[in-house]
Amino acid sequence: MPRKLPKGVSPDRDRHGNVRLYFRALGRSKVRLREKPGTKEFEAEVACARLNVPYAPQKLSGTADRNEPVSQRSFRWLCQEYKRRVRLSPKILARRSSVLDEICNSEHKSGSKRGTLPFDLLERKHVLEIRDDLRSTPGAQNEVVKVISAMYGWAIENEIVRSNPALGIKRLKSGDGFHTWSVAEVRQFEARHPSGSKARLALHLGLFTGLRRQDLAILGRQHVRNGWLHIRPQKTSNSSGVEVELPILPQLRATIDASACGDLTFLTSEWGKPFTVNSLGNKMRDWCDQAELPHCTLHGLRKAGATIAAENGATDEQLMAIFGWTTKQQTTHYTRKAQRRRMAGQAAHLLAIPEQNQDEIVPPKRSTTKSGTKIRKSSGKSTPV
Repeated sequence: MPRKLPKGVSPDRDRHGNVRLYFRALGRSKVRLREKPGTKEFEAEVACARLNVPYAPQKLSGTADRNEPVSQRSFRWLCQEYKRRVRLSPKILARRSSVLDEICNSEHKSGSKRGTLPFDLLERKHVLEIRDDLRSTPGAQNEVVKVISAMYGWAIENEIVRSNPALGIKRLKSGDGFHTWSVAEVRQFEARHPSGSKARLALHLGLFTGLRRQDLAILGRQHVRNGWLHIRPQKTSNSSGVEVELPILPQLRATIDASACGDLTFLTSEWGKPFTVNSLGNKMRDWCDQAELPHCTLHGLRKAGATIAAENGATDEQLMAIFGWTTKQQTTHYTRKAQRRRMAGQAAHLLAIPEQNQDEIVPPKRSTTKSGTKIRKSSGKSTPV
């Protein structure tokens, strides 16, 4: 990274410590810069950010054109079929397509593009090779494996392949992700933002519903029926399609009644308009900074709610119903941690060192047996027959 960055460009670290560059302008949302600093592509990307227009990166020379023939059994052909036929949200599909295109354009050790190789010959060792070649951090490496596994899982369902080479590859340890709020941090936030403020409303909506940011941005009175929230999370709307049904807790109801809510969304901006997903995250960042909680985020409230529920005795099935999970992969993380905490609390007294002479073992007297029965002394006289 160059020592001096263009005006308006500043670095920022994500939760894994990776440095990312953003362009910031007053009154506008920050723009992520993805090109390599010091290149002509980076200068063009910054120029587009200044003009507030989308940046269109130049097409890679290795990318197959629509008119270019693609072998039917090649990895690129499978990627094209997956992108054309799979049912996913546009955001997720765009992210996965970017990873798959990068894999197709990468070079195999043989010198060939991976996109030209037969997809049905891909093995576990090849997936690990792709993972380690394209990414250097655990979180990003896990994402590559996840995308390959998702595509091959789809291909199995559509009878294109028989096995998934990415299945069973263990996730690399990438930390605990977003910080989980503690109860003390919740109280600190509430002390800074009183009842009736938008910040207090955002806090309680995130904590007492467990919804993700994209769902909190659209949550409104149209989702409330007979004192219950009914919402289909956007992240899983095209996969599991599960609907979250949750009663509105009295504390959350009191906060909603004390706040100025919008017509279609509970949370509105300073101009009375609904937040976008990114602007809500940025605003929560400001509110947390004002409360001197720079390490706290909106997603951390979802983790805090799951932690509190598990420590209060919630089962895996109950957590799945509250947070919209369809498997126990996430729930067991919270329930097992809560169970360990309870067991440690119950067994901690066993670590105490007993006081001196306490529970001291006293050997039995010689005149008694192990059962405590006294033994008569022999008088030396024999008993007459």
